[in-house]
Amino acid sequence: MNAFLLQYLPIVVFFGLATIIGLAFAILPVLIAPKSPDPEKNSAYECGFNAFDDARMKFDVRFYLVSILFIIFDLEVAFLFPWAVALMKLPHHVQVFSFWSMMCFLGVLTVGFIYEWKKGALEWE
Repeated sequence: MNAFLLQYLPIVVFFGLATIIGLAFAILPVLIAPKSPDPEKNSAYECGFNAFDDARMKFDVRFYLVSILFIIFDLEVAFLFPWAVALMKLPHHVQVFSFWSMMCFLGVLTVGFIYEWKKGALEWE
């Protein structure tokens, strides 16, 4: 029975250390950090706009356009890594088809990116 328990000792030590470190990282900033609240720090942040204005106020659409462009290109990169890993495990004729399919996909995204760039959607004033 002792040998069986010794096999789980590293796991128990790992969970113990993880708990201690997690609690330390959660509690120490409360104890050590300087406390200097001001109205700006305590205000709610709502998508770059004052949260206490009228709900029907005009806003700059470029904020949302930049965020959507970021999500599109961020998801593209997240999609490329597993595709590149899986590509090498495919048969040759499927690799060629997959490669050119991805090049078409990236080409469409590149054309869209250039269009947005030329329209000035990425410029902030």
